[in-house]
Amino acid sequence: MAQTESPSAPGRRPRGAMRQEILDVALELFNEQGYEKTSLREIAERLGVTKAALYYHFERKEDILLELHLRLHALGRGMLDQLDALGDERTMVAAWPRLMDEFIDQVLANQDLFLLHQRNQSAFEQLVHNERHQAENEDIEERFRRFMANTTIPLEQRVWMSCSVGAVLSGLMGTGGMYGPGAEPEQVAVHVRAAVHRLFPAQGA
Repeated sequence: MAQTESPSAPGRRPRGAMRQEILDVALELFNEQGYEKTSLREIAERLGVTKAALYYHFERKEDILLELHLRLHALGRGMLDQLDALGDERTMVAAWPRLMDEFIDQVLANQDLFLLHQRNQSAFEQLVHNERHQAENEDIEERFRRFMANTTIPLEQRVWMSCSVGAVLSGLMGTGGMYGPGAEPEQVAVHVRAAVHRLFPAQGA
């Protein structure tokens, strides 16, 4: 009978901690050799656990890929949560450059996730019809659209806000090699921040 990992077993890592370790190691391997070329056995070997222990947390490799993708969703949801907490529209506009600075920091801290998407685009196409992915994606898009449709904020400001999100994502996604050798992510981020603050000179001053 296959041995499974119990969340309360003595000497075992907590279930949540183990799941995160699996995701971290899988992310490393997917970026090193590609999603398609990485097996669950290799992930288990690098972790130093049995395949049975891995199956206790993730039955399929696709489930791991989905969880890694949802880490990116969490970045967008975090920014939207901060906006909702501000409440007042004028406060939202004034806080936008700061929120973008924090978003840039988060993107930099999660470069490996963005690199995963760049290098394994065909694998992520498998997630398009996943119900959980669709629900998460639709929720974030709906919240963002609702914010951008808020007519109490001048249209000009809303367009700039939307453009600044695109500038952060497109600008920092390029750190995977688009800018050529020598363009370090932190160096690129300096110019991305400058581009965002040029859109909001008064607030960003």
